[in-house]
Amino acid sequence: MRYTVKNMRGIAFIGGESPNADVCRKAASGADIIVAADSGLITAEQAGVTPDWIVGDMDSLDSASRNANRLAKYDPDRIIRYSADKDYTDTELALALLWDKGCVHTALIGGGGGRIDHLLAIRALFEREFSPGQWITDKEILYRVQSPQTLELRLKPKSLVSVFPCAETCGRAKSRGLQWALDGLEWKKGFFGISNVAVTGRCAVFAETGAFLVIASIADTETGNATPTPTYIL
Repeated sequence: MRYTVKNMRGIAFIGGESPNADVCRKAASGADIIVAADSGLITAEQAGVTPDWIVGDMDSLDSASRNANRLAKYDPDRIIRYSADKDYTDTELALALLWDKGCVHTALIGGGGGRIDHLLAIRALFEREFSPGQWITDKEILYRVQSPQTLELRLKPKSLVSVFPCAETCGRAKSRGLQWALDGLEWKKGFFGISNVAVTGRCAVFAETGAFLVIASIADTETGNATPTPTYIL
């Protein structure tokens, strides 16, 4: 996979449990390119979102006859079908297409519940050089913040916030508005901080070095209100 990265925003609807239709539509609004990966097409359609591209081996869609009917209404030139015996997951293929088309800001919608190996495979994507910036499941929203970015969140007071490092080397972060500050901690692979508290609901995580995953309940946040921004000194 070779990527040409520009400053555009892309959304990938993927298989697995997803947020409700309103959250899906809001998350996809303003996207330059929308890709549906296999059964992610069903999620997109249920939310009233029309994807620009459809990719995957299509093994997770409905029965063969319904699958054919579902795909028939789309431009065949916008459907990229792969063999089931492929080297990459459908999610990887969707992200690769977004990056190839110039999307530097990418988000996943779906992927909740289901098999734990699928969950860990999506989690592993955030360790890579080219990584999604957000992941929205049926219950949580996950943000990746990488040095020197700051992630600002507007949550309900007393909302839980969890933080995981996602870099091989140790990292450092600062925080504002969390009950237990992140300042001065040396994070290493395998470390984590779960169930921190956004005391007033307004909080921020600044990645000094390395990269971090910040997770909150989707019920406690307005999807799309927290986008990593350039250096923000606390």
